[in-house]
Amino acid sequence: MHKQVEDSRRTLVSADPATGEIVWSGEVGHAAAEVAAAREAWPAWAAHSVAYRIEALRRFANVVRKKEAKFAELISRETGKPLWEARTEVGAVVNKVEISIEAYAERTPQRKFEGALGSKIAVRHKPHGVLAVLGPYNFPAHLPNGHIVPALIAGNAVVFKPSEKTPATGEFLIRCFHEAKIPEGVVRLLIGGPEEGKALAAEPGIDGLLFTGSARAGQSLHKQFAETPHKILALELGGNNPLVVWQSKHIEAAAMMVVQSAYLTAGQRCTAARRLIVEDGKEAELVRAITMLIDRMIIGQPFAKPEPFMGPVIDLAAADHVHAQWRNLVANGGKPIRDLERLANDRPFLSPALIDVTEMNDRPDEEIFGPVLQIIRVSDFDEAIAEANNTRFGLAASLIGGTPEMFDKFWASVRAGVINRNKPTNGAPSNWP
Repeated sequence: MHKQVEDSRRTLVSADPATGEIVWSGEVGHAAAEVAAAREAWPAWAAHSVAYRIEALRRFANVVRKKEAKFAELISRETGKPLWEARTEVGAVVNKVEISIEAYAERTPQRKFEGALGSKIAVRHKPHGVLAVLGPYNFPAHLPNGHIVPALIAGNAVVFKPSEKTPATGEFLIRCFHEAKIPEGVVRLLIGGPEEGKALAAEPGIDGLLFTGSARAGQSLHKQFAETPHKILALELGGNNPLVVWQSKHIEAAAMMVVQSAYLTAGQRCTAARRLIVEDGKEAELVRAITMLIDRMIIGQPFAKPEPFMGPVIDLAAADHVHAQWRNLVANGGKPIRDLERLANDRPFLSPALIDVTEMNDRPDEEIFGPVLQIIRVSDFDEAIAEANNTRFGLAASLIGGTPEMFDKFWASVRAGVINRNKPTNGAPSNWP
């Protein structure tokens, strides 16, 4: 069953992608009403001291700790991700509080200066007001929480619209804030689909928007907010991330990092490796090691024993879209090494796919948000760097192997925000700036 808005009753229904069972249903909300409630509550919250707000957020972390098992189970049921992975997400929700407290202290010090002719200059930091947060479905608790917690510490009020595919997780997260005695007006929940998201972004009563999602949606928001420069806009979008394996002395370890980069969360991570760049003529041993891991990979329901490495993608529509992108690669010259297979007709389970696209003309520079890894063979390391940069995206990149000098060149030349060596592309500590 697809997650969907039922317009006749104005309810939103969320189903378990692994089983099709209904997880949650609830009424669709109204953006204007939620923003109005947040605006009314914001001045009192902003008037509190930073110490008061920090103490409130620490209470929130304690609430989440006490509910860890129940929270992780809900995330697994609603997203299909394995339970072990959902537990790590709940841990990230808790850890974000102290990380955000430290970041606030580092980035918002009060400063006073003496200027010319006895003038006095002061620098201070004030909240924006009411911030809208639009969350994604792949990390439905951790990623929006990464916006909400810093916003609350800084004295803002928040209206959060979770993805229409993960409303139950969004509701659970907001209840944790309220149980920590953060006023209900300060953290509001807006249930709904794309139309409610658009309405929230267009609300004149918001002072900014914090968004995590697709590049296409981000581009639309960027254009919309171009005419409102007084409103803050933060966009966390997708990636077409390169992973370069070069002269690695530990092929099995390199293969494990490749598999982790490409297939964790069924490939539904913005930092997942999409392109594997290797030295032409010397890639056979690595490819063989990767395919051996693919063939042994456990794919299944989140609570299965033994625990799966990978669950389904979020729903049948997502599986259809990834499969259409795969067929396009094959039709235009890509050579499959491991096919993308539909493992169940009525459920969105996909097998990990591997395809050589070196000979393709006009390779599409798009994010395939699923378990698909494209191999590109190049002749030398300079070409590897050029190929890594052959994208309009610039999120993550990693080099496995190579010499220290090669990594220095990689570090200096690759256009990406997160650059790793001998680590997966999706290895980014939460306390990084």
